Amino acid sequence: MNTARRTLFFLVGALLWTISAALAGDGGSALKADDLRAEPFRDAKAVGSLTAGDRVEILKKQGGWFQVKSAKGSGWVRMLSIRRGESRKGGGDAAGILGLASGRAGTGQVVATTGIRSLSEEELKAAKYNEVELKKAESYATTRADARQFATSGTLVARKVEYLPAPGSAK
Repeated sequence: MNTARRTLFFLVGALLWTISAALAGDGGSALKADDLRAEPFRDAKAVGSLTAGDRVEILKKQGGWFQVKSAKGSGWVRMLSIRRGESRKGGGDAAGILGLASGRAGTGQVVATTGIRSLSEEELKAAKYNEVELKKAESYATTRADARQFATSGTLVARKVEYLPAPGSAK
């Protein structure tokens, strides 16, 4: 990965880290049934449950989890189970356009930018370079040799994956 791309990647990560408190107090609704957990971990004790459409108040964000409060109780739920903002059940053209912006339009699939979908345009424009956080993130890098040793110890094997054909070309 080139230096500019790596720097951008780490800056976005640092930005996400610093603005997580900005989510506090937002409303939303459950997209699907899911358990409320005591802690933001998949194996944490279930302390309640949500059903699709339940209204929630988003209290806090940590990683891929929201701490929420609902009429059924409080706890942690996976971020992908919550839609921020007003609940929209099937309604109208505006809902379709908003679905496109969130990566959820009609497919039922979720894009891989989970942490970024909560950022507004204003928050992105207000982002500041943070050299300390960038250096901290860069300190997590590993060497190719260490990565291979780790893969070998886990009995992982290398596989060659062909590139996808260019758009418009026949294979």
